[in-house]
Amino acid sequence: MYQLAKSFLFTMPAEKAHHFTTGALKMAFKIPGVKSIFKSIYDWKHKGLEQELFGIKFPNPVGLAAGFDKNAEFIHEFAAMGFGFIEIGTVTPLAQPGNPQPRLFRLKEDKGLINRMGFNNAGMEAALQNLQSRPEGIIIGGNIGKNKVTPNEEATADYLKCFETLYPVVDYFVVNVSSPNTPGLRELQEKEPLQKLLVTLQEANKKQAQPKPILLKIAPDLTNSQLDDIIDIATTIGLDGLIATNTTIERSGLKESKESLEQIGAGGLSGAPVLKRSTEVVKYLRSKNAKIPIIAVGGILSGDDAVAKLKAGANLVQVYSGLVYRGPALIKEIKKAILENA
Repeated sequence: MYQLAKSFLFTMPAEKAHHFTTGALKMAFKIPGVKSIFKSIYDWKHKGLEQELFGIKFPNPVGLAAGFDKNAEFIHEFAAMGFGFIEIGTVTPLAQPGNPQPRLFRLKEDKGLINRMGFNNAGMEAALQNLQSRPEGIIIGGNIGKNKVTPNEEATADYLKCFETLYPVVDYFVVNVSSPNTPGLRELQEKEPLQKLLVTLQEANKKQAQPKPILLKIAPDLTNSQLDDIIDIATTIGLDGLIATNTTIERSGLKESKESLEQIGAGGLSGAPVLKRSTEVVKYLRSKNAKIPIIAVGGILSGDDAVAKLKAGANLVQVYSGLVYRGPALIKEIKKAILENA
């Protein structure tokens, strides 16, 4: 069914197609019976998929990656697709428009996407409001970042604001310092500023009656030495987990023409082209730390892709570009592949 819709959607600019699809879903779910029909087609539950990680019981290990539902506007619709967890954001303290359009591009032959969205979102208060009516039985992660105008030396304050505001309505947090689309943000991945940021958040977390898991999302472009620093920090401060990986700035090996890539310009590449490197990062992290929870994201377009991530050492997986190219049927396919390979 989605493949028919995809033919139409791919005639539109990528960002317009995204808004059209989510808007159509929102309208359709207001019609009595549509949600039940949708769930009967796409949702699929099995006790063998349930698992507990950093104190949270996940109904299944397949999640929606951050970026698809930045403001927590469509959590009911995505929950009906059978996701075990949904990560909203990236959320910043203040609303911001992001980078100028166009800023989202399809690489059809490569089954990839390039985006330079720039943390466009309605701000933490809007996300808080939308999460007041979150559906039961779905785990919600809050991916948080800093505003573009906030200098790096003041970034910690932005992350703290988002943490404190979203604390009552999310199940875990993800610190995003790895997007390539906010100027200077990736500098926060360096050991000293990263440790300072994470320690401050951990201290704020410990003051809560029930501390919530804090994870770090990292880039696929880090060297092994930088990954070693990440593992060292995570172990030292007792970080709850890692998400590997964000989008890449690498462009090698693509079928898309050099001229087309130059016309598209800067941005983070996701989808099939990042699968290999992202999985390598998961495998390396696991080789350095046998216990830390890892959520793998990057290039998962099939059940086999997801199984490869788990075999590399991941505990959970997330999809984004795969949902664009394969539609919601991908979620059930991944869950069945995981069970078959358990």
